[in-house]
Amino acid sequence: MVVKDSRDTGDTRFGVLLEPFVHQVGGHVSMMKYDENTICKPLISQEQGFYESLPLAMKQFTPQYKGTVTVHLRKDSQGHLSLVASPLTDNCGPYDVSPESSVMLWQKLQKNSSGHGNDHPLVQWKHTQLTQSLKESCPGKTLLRTEFHVSSFMEDTNGNQAEKRGCNPWRLHCHKKHLTRMYSEYQENKMHRFLLLENVVSKYKYPCILDLKMGTRQHGDDASEEKKARHIKKCEQSTSASLGVRICGMQVYQADSNYFLCKDKYYGRKLSIDGFRQTLYQFLHNGIHLRTDLLEPILFQLKALLSVIKNQSSYRFYSSSLLIIYDGQMLPERTTGSHLQGSLQKTNCSSPEGLSKVDIRMIDFAHTTYKGSRYNHPIYDGPDHGYIFGLENLIQILQAISEVE
Repeated sequence: MVVKDSRDTGDTRFGVLLEPFVHQVGGHVSMMKYDENTICKPLISQEQGFYESLPLAMKQFTPQYKGTVTVHLRKDSQGHLSLVASPLTDNCGPYDVSPESSVMLWQKLQKNSSGHGNDHPLVQWKHTQLTQSLKESCPGKTLLRTEFHVSSFMEDTNGNQAEKRGCNPWRLHCHKKHLTRMYSEYQENKMHRFLLLENVVSKYKYPCILDLKMGTRQHGDDASEEKKARHIKKCEQSTSASLGVRICGMQVYQADSNYFLCKDKYYGRKLSIDGFRQTLYQFLHNGIHLRTDLLEPILFQLKALLSVIKNQSSYRFYSSSLLIIYDGQMLPERTTGSHLQGSLQKTNCSSPEGLSKVDIRMIDFAHTTYKGSRYNHPIYDGPDHGYIFGLENLIQILQAISEVE
């Protein structure tokens, strides 16, 4: 939806009101939906530099970069806050989409009712504008009561289930923190630059997403000693050290109950190696049976990515994530493995007609460094062995699941 800013007399500019990306399963920065095919996130120059100098071989494994857009926080006369993207003419970089498909989202501020004098705003949803959008974006079971509610449930580290509001509870957590921080730290109309990126799950009806933090090291070269020590401890106490990969978020469609099962980064940090294997198995289970049809295309793409990473000298993908994505919607017919192998040899690793689509995408490059980067960081020799270690273990675990089944 395109909206006109009628607050300022004579202002004829148009903007796009952004909404939280309902399928965000990990990270700590709120991802915003620009339109059906595009999301945006706060611009970090090191990440922008990576996308603008991306090696050709890596493009099939990263979201398409669509340039940048100016975004600002705006409050209307009733106290509602919104994030508004400026007109497309202000964008930097190639971009050719219509903003008409974007959906209005207002965030209402309320004082903290705890009575302790905390003036930081609490973000609440104005549900009437969001209900239809969420029903279309996340077609799992929808319960409409006094507020919008697309059902999902989160499991804690003991396996206990608790129903949560929203397609994935994590994105609401991120958005509340992000918007509150922006409101408290910046003036209302301060301009911010956001990256425009491909919405890699837009083609899926029931997007099942596994967010994996890759590598044995997570801190960037610019990390303070305190942050460095904190990240090293997280790695040592999780599967990052033992496997080179840990789970940072997950949602998987449960066909038996029409729910999304969701898990967050705190769950992933506490997993043992065996727990990691079990969660990986659960990611491929739809509540009725294991999706064995997905194993071959996932393994094929992971092996293709492994080959690409091994050939990227000087790159270090510190704190980046890897997404494994597939559609929870079961198709009526499945294609045999022999047909699959031939089709997957195409450049874009696409699946043949009739087989559930699978995507492997690298994301989050704010701390990625490489030779030729404009930042004064160390230059490393050879490929990222920590990332390779994680990929090899991931492939090995999936192969073991495939062989058992």
